[in-house]
Amino acid sequence: MLEPDVETLPWRDQIRSDDALYRKQLTYLVTRSRFYQGKLRDAGFETAESVGGLDAIAGLPLTEKGEIRASCSEAEPMGTHVAAPMDQIVRIYSTSGTTGTPSYIPLTAQDLENWVTTSARSYSASGIKQGETIVSTYNAGPFAAGAALGAFDRLGMCHIPVGTGNTERLMTAFRLLKPSAAVMTPSYAAYLGEWAADRGFDLQGSSVQRLLVAGEPGGGEPKFRARLEEAWGAKVTEAMGIGDIGVSLWGECEEQCGMHLGARGFVHAELIDPDTAAPIALEDGAKGELVLTHLRHQAAPMLRFRTRDHVEMWTSPCRCGRTAPRLRCIGRTDDLLIIRGVNVFPSAIRDVVNAFAPAVSGMILIRPVAAGARQEPPLPVSVELARDSEGTQELAERIQKRIREVLVVSTRIEIVPWGALQRSQYKSKLVQQQADKS
Repeated sequence: MLEPDVETLPWRDQIRSDDALYRKQLTYLVTRSRFYQGKLRDAGFETAESVGGLDAIAGLPLTEKGEIRASCSEAEPMGTHVAAPMDQIVRIYSTSGTTGTPSYIPLTAQDLENWVTTSARSYSASGIKQGETIVSTYNAGPFAAGAALGAFDRLGMCHIPVGTGNTERLMTAFRLLKPSAAVMTPSYAAYLGEWAADRGFDLQGSSVQRLLVAGEPGGGEPKFRARLEEAWGAKVTEAMGIGDIGVSLWGECEEQCGMHLGARGFVHAELIDPDTAAPIALEDGAKGELVLTHLRHQAAPMLRFRTRDHVEMWTSPCRCGRTAPRLRCIGRTDDLLIIRGVNVFPSAIRDVVNAFAPAVSGMILIRPVAAGARQEPPLPVSVELARDSEGTQELAERIQKRIREVLVVSTRIEIVPWGALQRSQYKSKLVQQQADKS
């Protein structure tokens, strides 16, 4: 455990400490952020004192990503929520900008230090430690995920950055440098399992004993995780972050029963109903949309930021001794499909399909007929066969029946041959919307 005094602190004591930090953060926001000055005033709060503490946080308005984008301009490209002067900004990350102009994420030196601390806690939970060698496959570039790589330096590891899309180089590093751990997206880990099988590379016999996955849901799905562990002969744990809040905020321990909040003392977590925004109590088995609030951020602090991640949470003690809440990401609320009033995440369909291994490869692609979340049954789903498997109508019917039993959703299963669905060396796409087909 990297910081036992912090990571085993009773949660009630953590909340007491967080409440004091939250009140200071509110004063900072009201003093320095024009965005939150206006937002809180519009909600009826003239002063930080009038807002109250964490026990009253559910009474504050939520912050939407779209609001932050709308506050940006040529004159203020990072938005009016920025609360630190430019001479204190030491790093500016950005999003990919796939929908237009990239969103910029500024950090002060203290913010960056806090991000690295959080990431080091989260990744160290997996069991990696000083003196070990780890290979990373994330392309740092302009993206916030690059800040997580500083965690490996903090942990005293030998870090070998390879990046995405360099599979031959990566496998050469495994063969010659013999790292004990590797970090990548779940999709790339699955792709490498197939790549190695196609070329006779003994991935199971490689030096890699721990596989750390992040960047998308999947690493925590029991059947998908089992598939990765079999292909790699390594233990799989996952981590999760949100660019506007911090990288690797959550990290899974060796018990593999959810990701602990590594950002305790830096971030406050809530759950809300994604439709009504009503608060959901944190308890074992609670499900809802994750909402996060900075507690000691300087450059661009967020207050009740909607992550759009739909998660399941646990608060009971973990056998590892860490006391922070744990969660598993079920999917993005943006990816949610609604079929005759039933909510279903693409990852849930994949998890059911994976139970039919070894007949299937585990690759699926949902092909909605209509645009948007609401769909009429049956939902078209392509399911790829495993290598050298033969598809039958009986297999399709069995998969349809099982999805109906587990998820209460009617589907139309199309069995496609091995290799028919596109692989990814970064993140997999499980849904092909109508707009994507043109």
